[in-house]
Amino acid sequence: MSLDLAPITDSPPVSTSLTPWNWARKRLFNTWYNIILTIAALLAIGLGLKGFLVWATTQAQWAVVSNNLKLFVAGRFPDPLLWRLWIILGVIIGLSGLTWGKLQAKERLWTRDRLLIAAGIAVAIGLIPISFASRLISGGLLLLLLVAFWLGRLLPSRFNRWLAVAWALSFPLVFWLLRGGFGLQEVQTTDWSGLLLTLLGAVIGIAFAFPLGVLLALGRQSTLPIVRLFSTLFIEVMRGLPLIGVLFIGLVMLPLLLPPEWGQPDQLLRGLVGLILFSAAYIAEVVRGGLQSVPRGQLEAARALGLNPLLVIGLILLPQALRTVIPALVGEFVSLFKETTLLSVFGLIELLGISASILANPDYVGRYVEVYLFAGGLYWIFCYVMSIASQRLENSLGVDQR
Repeated sequence: MSLDLAPITDSPPVSTSLTPWNWARKRLFNTWYNIILTIAALLAIGLGLKGFLVWATTQAQWAVVSNNLKLFVAGRFPDPLLWRLWIILGVIIGLSGLTWGKLQAKERLWTRDRLLIAAGIAVAIGLIPISFASRLISGGLLLLLLVAFWLGRLLPSRFNRWLAVAWALSFPLVFWLLRGGFGLQEVQTTDWSGLLLTLLGAVIGIAFAFPLGVLLALGRQSTLPIVRLFSTLFIEVMRGLPLIGVLFIGLVMLPLLLPPEWGQPDQLLRGLVGLILFSAAYIAEVVRGGLQSVPRGQLEAARALGLNPLLVIGLILLPQALRTVIPALVGEFVSLFKETTLLSVFGLIELLGISASILANPDYVGRYVEVYLFAGGLYWIFCYVMSIASQRLENSLGVDQR
């Protein structure tokens, strides 16, 4: 007796995605009370949105934003030297495009989300009230981003090291273009203001606070009593003080700690030191939570194989610990970005400070909603970009997979 078995053929996996209508029926209209709550929420959102649109189109005076767009973005940076900021933006966009393309090399070149983002940026460039030259340069930067993204997908793996070197070299280049010297006209740090100062403070703060926080987290778990005690005291003291208090301490104490021949440190340096030390303490606790999630058996196995402590930390402990705390780390980065508003303690005029100075102009008295709505929108855009980048990194590392 023989059995005729049908050949096994590959069949496509069953799709688990829901259409928008099916998702709404399952999540919003599945019970009678959910139906009532959904309809009430939609009515409230609709009425609020209608009121906002009426105000935005008939009552708001958006000239306060268009006339001061340069102040919002570059603050008091000298107008004849704005070409430096365009070069900085081009370098950052080019490297970001290469890195983005490298990370997304395995995906399709043009997805719906990417096309929508590119189209949205192009429409924004056309609608923003800027000069024709600025609009032309912005369009060129968008084209640079797309070309760099395409080239990044084509780069072989051996170029990863060179890409990291390019990012490392971009920091002194950016600082040289901002500060001047070595053939360029010098610009004082007091002229770095507006969104420029906010982004600069956030980038420098993250770049220094993150490695310092990792070292403090490792120090708190060290077997050396002095290292563990110092790390614990530093973290607990910083977490027990308000940020504005730490900034005032940096304003007063930093000049006393430096040698007299160094002179008075720059106001921006004092503010960034306080911001970095404060943020590093919180990052250290986040990283410590990730370190505790790594099974001790892996560390014991690594030591049994003869790996020295540095290799155990760099190859086994930190990669797993940081992978699990990406959302919390990005949350700290977002907080640090918004905490740059307290740099005003040192007389520095960041984005929120430049908004207040614009409102001090007699021509724009009373236009609080327009100014702060625009400033809040800028804060939200950059925080949302960090959130999206965090989610993409989690997906690429498989953090949310079980």
